Amino acid sequence: MKRTATSRELGRLSGLLTAIVVVATLYFGRVVFVPLSLAFLFSLLLAPAVSALEWIRLPRLLAVPLVLLAVFGALGGLAYRTSQEFIDVTNQLPTYKKTIEDKVHFIRRSSTPQLDKASNSVKELEDELSNSANSNPGSKKPITAPAKPLPVQVVTPTNAISSIENIFGPLANVILVTIFTIFMLLGREDLRDRFIRLAGGKRSSTMSQATQALDEASRRINRYLFLQLVVNVCYGAIIGTALYFIGIPNAALWGLCAAIFRFLPYIGPPLAAAMPVLLSLAIFAGWQHALMTVALFAVLELLVSNFIEPLLYGAHVGLSALAILVAAVFWTLLWGFPGLVLSTPLTVCLVVLGRYSPAFSFLNILLGDEPVLEPHAQYYQRLLSLDQAEARQIAVQYCKDKPLEDLYGSVVIPALSLAEQDRHRDQLDKHTENYIFQSTREIAEELAESIEAPSYRHFTPDTGSLFPVESGESGSDDALTAKNRSFSVLCIPANDAADEIVALLLCQLLERRGFSAQSIPVAAIAHMLDTITGSKPDVVCISALPPFAIDHARALYSAVRAKFPGQDQIVCLWHSDGDLAKTAARFRLAPNDGLLTTLSEVLQRLESRAGRTVTAEVGEPTAVNQTPLPSTI
Repeated sequence: MKRTATSRELGRLSGLLTAIVVVATLYFGRVVFVPLSLAFLFSLLLAPAVSALEWIRLPRLLAVPLVLLAVFGALGGLAYRTSQEFIDVTNQLPTYKKTIEDKVHFIRRSSTPQLDKASNSVKELEDELSNSANSNPGSKKPITAPAKPLPVQVVTPTNAISSIENIFGPLANVILVTIFTIFMLLGREDLRDRFIRLAGGKRSSTMSQATQALDEASRRINRYLFLQLVVNVCYGAIIGTALYFIGIPNAALWGLCAAIFRFLPYIGPPLAAAMPVLLSLAIFAGWQHALMTVALFAVLELLVSNFIEPLLYGAHVGLSALAILVAAVFWTLLWGFPGLVLSTPLTVCLVVLGRYSPAFSFLNILLGDEPVLEPHAQYYQRLLSLDQAEARQIAVQYCKDKPLEDLYGSVVIPALSLAEQDRHRDQLDKHTENYIFQSTREIAEELAESIEAPSYRHFTPDTGSLFPVESGESGSDDALTAKNRSFSVLCIPANDAADEIVALLLCQLLERRGFSAQSIPVAAIAHMLDTITGSKPDVVCISALPPFAIDHARALYSAVRAKFPGQDQIVCLWHSDGDLAKTAARFRLAPNDGLLTTLSEVLQRLESRAGRTVTAEVGEPTAVNQTPLPSTI
């Protein structure tokens, strides 16, 4: 035991040291990693265009330069057009001088009189103190204020080499990114194969896993870039159109700038809004247009950032909103401005790595948008926290898309099974145990009352006719209800409160299907046998949550069989994952009895016993579904 704990601690320490080494390597090697990452991103963007040219039989050696020339030509034309617009705006600035001066004077005049009076009082006090000090008779000469020291400024001499580095540094990065992009586009299949060989080795299973990871990462990044392009183009079009109607000159230019700047997460929109807001202050005499411009950018950014982008990116990229924010901060601190641009694609790669590599699964849990807890685990965790309201909300949310039967079978019963396991391991105190069972009972009763029963239609073999469970359609409603209620079911728990609650859930579902169903609380076997004697049900359902209730269920089944030899029974071992054939052999089931594990199986068996088969829910019936009888184990 100690050796296991020591090895676990060593594993955590090793993982921490590995993370520190990786982050340090990325930081100190950013001169190479940043251009390489940008080139990888650009190669993903340009690969479809290169493939399209190759499809028309153009060699790749010609297709790659043509695509790059087209991109640089488009960027150059866009830069030229933008520069001309900026020159036009600059030439018009002198005409706005009078408006700017009026606004500055207005701001000065709007200062409060109290503030001006306080400032004048302080100035008069300073003058009085200075005059009294200069007129002191004991002083031989007037005190003069010491001369202010001259500021010292250290000037670093510049040389030709540093000037060249400042000028050509960004240009060198552009050239390096371009060269990397060219080689990645020319040899993208070879790079893909080398990555798969490096990550997957020669084994077919790991090779398949590496291929799936690479394909998914490429697909997610391409989807993210496409969605971002669509969102930003629409954003720029809305901004340009709105600024045109507001009256801002060169509205198309500012809409284009808004679309481009928005590729920079978080800092792009304020940069795009700065110049239109300043122009609105300079051009118009009042403040109305400036406020309209600010409101336009603020409202549109709030809508896009908080509603549209989370909906699109979360559903198609697989990142949570918090992960996008944390990734932006992390990669910006690590690589600066390029890290901000690359933050989302790099984080997508990390999430995909976490999905396909068990050693990095924590990345998918921390950064991905997939729920890490299944609904039944969420439900149980909320009850462990004594939060019945949120547990009820989970159940209600689940029932929006699924019927009540699925909620009980996929959420409530597995949650009760978790509670049973924790209880038998002494990890659940009595108060929490009672709270879980009582809350589940109350939630089930509320849902059964609030959710309308579905309109089941059944096939009756003896008459060969279809009829609904609910009364309210044509026909003899009283006779129909009496026919439905003539088949009775008694649900009895095998051992404890969990078995009792599941028996109650089964009873609710049976009543919604038109059966005469009854569930009884946990009691001594003799008392439950007396209940069977009094009610005389057609079928007895024994409810048991394995593995701890199996022995009790077997004892109860044997007791019922001994006292009522002809009584039909169904033993319900809810969600049992053991060998049912061996379990059935231990029970020594009678030929007509069954051993079932899910609610759907039990309901279907009882429908068949009653001589009916469910054909449709809610609405008009489809073809009659004559499902065969579940096999008896």
